[in-house]
Amino acid sequence: MNRFLAYLFCVFCMPAFAQEEDPDLFSLDANVFYGTILEHNSDISHLITDHPTGLILSYNKKTYGFKDWESRYNYPDWGFSFIYQDMKNKNLGENYSLYAHYNFYFLNRNLNFRIGQGIAYTTNPYDKNTNFLNNAYGSDLMSSTYLMLNYRKENIFKGLGLQAGISVIHYSNANFKAPNTSTNTFVFNVGANYLFNYQKEPDYIPSSEEKKHKEPIKYNFAFRTGLNESDVIGVGQYPFYIVSAYADKRLNRKSAIQFGADVFFSKFLEELITYYSVAFPEFDIMGDEDWKRVGVFVGHELFINKMSFITQLGYYVYYPYDFEGRVYNRIGLKRYFGDKIFGAITLKSHGAKAEAVEFGIGVRL
Repeated sequence: MNRFLAYLFCVFCMPAFAQEEDPDLFSLDANVFYGTILEHNSDISHLITDHPTGLILSYNKKTYGFKDWESRYNYPDWGFSFIYQDMKNKNLGENYSLYAHYNFYFLNRNLNFRIGQGIAYTTNPYDKNTNFLNNAYGSDLMSSTYLMLNYRKENIFKGLGLQAGISVIHYSNANFKAPNTSTNTFVFNVGANYLFNYQKEPDYIPSSEEKKHKEPIKYNFAFRTGLNESDVIGVGQYPFYIVSAYADKRLNRKSAIQFGADVFFSKFLEELITYYSVAFPEFDIMGDEDWKRVGVFVGHELFINKMSFITQLGYYVYYPYDFEGRVYNRIGLKRYFGDKIFGAITLKSHGAKAEAVEFGIGVRL
């Protein structure tokens, strides 16, 4: 009798135990695209001569709710992408890019929104002697972001699916080296996807979390640095240093609001002031203007597993030299290592005018 009961227990409980193990499923997809370079700045009009084409290849790790954060965001995918783009202009050349990305699903998982961030290599950057017409790309390595919105059907037939939609691909070195007018390409894409081991796909696990989540106010301290250059070609690249302190208050499991201050030490700005004072006396710049700035900001942080996406809007309260206006903004990614330490890669800009890519470390107490 005891053996019989044990047998029944195994028969009925093994599926439940199996459900507790992540099947580690993934898909691959490929898209071809055709589009146009958007004229976001009249200075690049001479570079828009044809319709760019290219290829997007992606690896997507599937999620089913085995970790709490997965059900919060309707079971997104995370993965990696490669993009090849022929800019269809001899001065712009070709771009090769690698990204990390997330796929988010809507409308019964038929609508797929992807955001990817990575690094790009261009084959024909600006050169004052051989390629002076390329004022979009000042360096052969650039940061790149792409957004994709697809109607996507997976596992239509034995793991094979299809998708089609639109994408925007952005290339910029964020003033790491001048010139940096950048490009944005709007494309139509179509492709196929394949889900490996589709026979083992489990059901999605409903969330069991408490809806309400509270945390006390947390205090953050961050140090950011990097290299950048002014828009004046040839002035040179210089390091910058930013010290930030801010408080954040968690609103729920997904979001927190922030309020804080930044102190900016930007050596490129010191050199630019010196350059203008000597080269353009009509600007009435003396050369001894203070190049340091202090700003206050409000922000939002969106938590996704150990990653988070931050957006901040700031205003310079100490602004002795006028450079690109008093309002600035910052967007980027943070990665937490444990509960307190984080690293960050962020883009600081004035509206659509990038100033620098910032690499930071910090602590959240």
